[in-house]
Amino acid sequence: MAKSLVIVESPSKAKTINKYLGKGYKVIASVGHIKNLPKSKISVDFENGYELTYETIPGKEKVINELKELSESADKIFIATDPDREGEAIAFDIAEEVKEKNNDIYRVLFNEITKKGVEEGINNPLQIDDKLVSSQQARRALDRIVGYKVSPFLWKVIYYGLSAGRVQSIALRLICDREEEIRSFVPSEYWSILANFNDKARNKVFESKLVSQNEKLFKFNGDNPKIENENHAAEIINDLNSKQFKVSDITKKEVKRNPYPPFTTSSLQQDASVRLRFAPKKTMMLAQKLYEGIDIGEEGLTGLITYMRTDSTRLSQDAVSEARGYIKDKYGKEYLPSAPKVYSKKKENTQDAHEAIRPTSVWRTPESLKKDLTPDLYKLYELIWKRFVACQMQNSVSDQITLLIDSFTESSNGKKSNLYQFRTTDSTVKFKGFLALYEDMFEDEETDDEDKFSIPDGIEIGDIVDLKELFKKQHFTNPPPRYTESSLIKQLDNLGIGRPSTYALIVSTIINRTYSDLKERKLYATELGETVNKLLAAHFNDVINVKFTAQMEEELDKIAEGELTYKKVLDDFYLPFNLDLEFLNKKTKEIKESLIEHTDIVCDKCGAPMLIKWGRNGRFLSCSKYPKCKNAQPLPGEQEEHQELAEGKICNICGAPMVVKSSKYGKFLGCSRYPECKNIQPITLGIKCPKCGEGEILERKAIKSKKIFFGCTRYPDCDFISNSRPRETKCELCGSTYMLEKYSKKKGPYLECPECKHKVEIESKETAESV
Repeated sequence: MAKSLVIVESPSKAKTINKYLGKGYKVIASVGHIKNLPKSKISVDFENGYELTYETIPGKEKVINELKELSESADKIFIATDPDREGEAIAFDIAEEVKEKNNDIYRVLFNEITKKGVEEGINNPLQIDDKLVSSQQARRALDRIVGYKVSPFLWKVIYYGLSAGRVQSIALRLICDREEEIRSFVPSEYWSILANFNDKARNKVFESKLVSQNEKLFKFNGDNPKIENENHAAEIINDLNSKQFKVSDITKKEVKRNPYPPFTTSSLQQDASVRLRFAPKKTMMLAQKLYEGIDIGEEGLTGLITYMRTDSTRLSQDAVSEARGYIKDKYGKEYLPSAPKVYSKKKENTQDAHEAIRPTSVWRTPESLKKDLTPDLYKLYELIWKRFVACQMQNSVSDQITLLIDSFTESSNGKKSNLYQFRTTDSTVKFKGFLALYEDMFEDEETDDEDKFSIPDGIEIGDIVDLKELFKKQHFTNPPPRYTESSLIKQLDNLGIGRPSTYALIVSTIINRTYSDLKERKLYATELGETVNKLLAAHFNDVINVKFTAQMEEELDKIAEGELTYKKVLDDFYLPFNLDLEFLNKKTKEIKESLIEHTDIVCDKCGAPMLIKWGRNGRFLSCSKYPKCKNAQPLPGEQEEHQELAEGKICNICGAPMVVKSSKYGKFLGCSRYPECKNIQPITLGIKCPKCGEGEILERKAIKSKKIFFGCTRYPDCDFISNSRPRETKCELCGSTYMLEKYSKKKGPYLECPECKHKVEIESKETAESV
């Protein structure tokens, strides 16, 4: 009897599914795409409705032949690639190859790879959705047009090898715009005043904050009205010392907080970044493994989570019922809401094809699977499991008390007296609810608790309180924070740019292209990134902007829904884009020259003026007589820096002085007698390695992620590694030989001991700027 053929894209996924289907099925993996657009050409036929030309991926001929052979003898063919647009496109390519051998082809969707999920998919087969395929191909065509048309423009005006992307360019613009906001930000000084009051009736001292003067509320973000400077604060304190104070109002209210919704792709990447310090790319790689199946002992290969590329918060009734049963059993009735929690779509263009990300069974607790999972898989599974269970738990409930204290004067002698008001707010958790399982954690772990103080029990309206002490505190407004990987994904998601399957790739691409550096988990625009962004903003602003890109995402969705055609969407983009391009191709030389800066520096070889140009390793000084004179030097500021870095460094092979050189991997020390002597040395921080004591610490950049980190020169013999810059400062508590430089937007730069986490504020302005 002929078997049915089930085709998936992943070998590990094939193993898991094969376990559930049994002897009547043959499960085989295509190992990803079998066809792709060739890298050597654009492969978009502009004369024939933007038709794409695909080619078989080299090495996949054997896979295709095997698929054809197995299809010919199969009873039915079920193509079970991932349940998204990319999976639909893979299914279409496979069907095109095997339909001549067997045309009895069905599309199968597995939202979860469990016995139940696989049986549901096989028992409810579909046809390949041509509209989804068309939508995916439109995305490929759009990305191809931008990449293969704009990148050569950048090659001509900056240097060869740069790239531009339809969506990555928007992410870069967000980072560069934020960089410009930070640069142009002017801090505004303001002050706050705190008081210690004594509740005379109960002899309890408590703190309070001055919030208004003559019924005008002070604003503690630098806006007016505010306490502008120290003299203003001193005047108010002087006046306050002549006042008496009484409790004017006590407000008590119950504050309820709803649980967080279950994870979408975007929120999973954000939370994994904040809570686990995982890069988005790493999060998705681990989630893919959890979805495709892990060997968990007696159950064997089992998919542990539902499909991980989704922007829906919908949950199946079965999953919700299971979660409610678990909550009642493990936490008690008081933690179970009277009705299931339902989470609505967060925006109009949400795709609701499959559920939110959740565990396939709530009874597979993280603790029960710990022995079967790697540490990173365990952390991510625990995060997904807790978020799902918590989303069906009862609200948290807090009692919040706000105490207002007014000034008064017994005798004003007919003079108008200033009226002041202090406020104290206290909040206590009465019922933890979902927070018992899923506690809050934010991007910046430092929280501003200046307004939260304890309030004496039994205090009443009308009570007279004694002023014990007054404090004034200086503040400065902060610029908007730089994006992190987490906050950039959140912003892209909010703007409707990109889709669940693209977020991680967008972020990793701009880092890998060195358009942005990732330092201390924050994204900094590089000089190259800002130059590319300025060019794209100046010359392609009508099609490479936030609004237009979000609109294109909506149009791609409408192709999938059958409301728009492939050609209409491509026309909407390409026709205005091509007009820009045709105009720019006539101005390439002029634009390139606009990036060249003239200087007063004279070439030390021929006497001609030097120019600042762009090269593969950044900007540099080049002789204006090039190519007759090929003299090139680092920029003046870099020359001084280079001299400092190379000062006193001698080649350990020939004894000649070492000089600073640059490559695509960064700066290094090279022998001044090159090419006679080719000795090179790394540039270190001049700090002995705290682990081995023999090597020195140097700044390094990860090859794939481009993240900056610090390691030992003796690697791999010494595996010391740190994401924060080490400093030779001894910890006064535990005696650790070094501390790490860190920064908090609330408190500024500080040092933290890696062993005991003791923190020391940094007061030096120069040091603060370096951190």
